[in-house]
Amino acid sequence: MSANRHEQHKRALAPLRAALYDYEPAEVQRQLGALFRADALVQLAYPFETLDGPAALYEQALAPLADSIPDLERRDTIVMAGSTPQGADWVGCCGYYTGSFEKPWLDIPATGHQVSMRFHEFYRFEGGKVVEMQALWDIPEVMMQAGAWPMVPSLGREWHVPGPATQDGLTIDSSDRERAARSQQLVHDMCDSLGNYATGGAEAMQLERYWHPRCSWYGPSGIGTGRGIAGFRNWHQIPFLNGLPDRVGDAGAGHIFADGDYVGFTAWPGMHMSVSGGGWLGIAPAGQNITMRSLDFWRCEDGLIRENWVLVDLLDVYHQLGVDVFARLREFNKARR
Repeated sequence: MSANRHEQHKRALAPLRAALYDYEPAEVQRQLGALFRADALVQLAYPFETLDGPAALYEQALAPLADSIPDLERRDTIVMAGSTPQGADWVGCCGYYTGSFEKPWLDIPATGHQVSMRFHEFYRFEGGKVVEMQALWDIPEVMMQAGAWPMVPSLGREWHVPGPATQDGLTIDSSDRERAARSQQLVHDMCDSLGNYATGGAEAMQLERYWHPRCSWYGPSGIGTGRGIAGFRNWHQIPFLNGLPDRVGDAGAGHIFADGDYVGFTAWPGMHMSVSGGGWLGIAPAGQNITMRSLDFWRCEDGLIRENWVLVDLLDVYHQLGVDVFARLREFNKARR
């Protein structure tokens, strides 16, 4: 696949990104209609789930968000494009939505202050049109900023996750496919090595072989950020493996592609596992079988992974485990004025 085609796909997405930056309802709808095929598969985080094409994406997700945040503004920090080993063309966007939170949204109480919500959005192109979208919005992040998070505290650092340290996430050169191939191979080998845990434990994963000593792992709200390999292990990996020791990646469900130093991965879902061991996210272990949606971006530097942006659909995990986070949120906040 030519690099020119990937640049074309990024350019094709630019008018929608611009319309969401200067949010105006009619223009957003027009750009969605121009970019998406009418029957495109649209999959968004819980509680939105599978939506019936671009019209439903606007009516059920974007319009209510803009009603609660009337000066809604989209800010991208990474826009990358590439082809998967199976030959599918994807564009991945990382960033956040922001604005003044003036009305309740999804029963999250408004704050009257500026709020931010991270997004990872992946778009699959065919014939110049988007035919599939897989996207996670970090809704728990909004709950936390409203002082309304009703679940267990995060182990990692909760903060406004930054864009790339190199500040080049919007100017990636798609013409250097050899560089992209090296980046993709590094991440692919790292993910394969993580699977060695089942037979050889933590040492067998050889994290130091793949991760920069000053790496940053930017997890979703509810898990938080870990700095360095020790931070990644302490605040995410150890609790994750202790509570979900039999997690298995669904190799056929994932889509991995690279662009320069950046690698993207999306899957709906990407893993399946059971909750056992010491439990996870404060959920008592009872052998419950769950799947997990995890959408990732990595930035490689000098042959090692320096930054990793991760969103997990935690609300969907809780939903599968029979915990209604939104009901708990309403109970916690029903006395607020």
